[in-house]
Amino acid sequence: MANDKNGKRGFASMDKEKQREIASKGGKVAHEKGTAHEFSSEEAREAGRKGGKASR
Repeated sequence: MANDKNGKRGFASMDKEKQREIASKGGKVAHEKGTAHEFSSEEAREAGRKGGKASR
């Protein structure tokens, strides 16, 4: 696949709306199949703590 003016290829070269559309379809299919991960409240809290520590 050819590079665009920013040197991006494939998915990264698509406009943001097209990326969002494709990602949304993937998420919906994963939930229908039962293979999508759903965070528990505790997992979400822990992820937030890790993110806060990493940005400091």
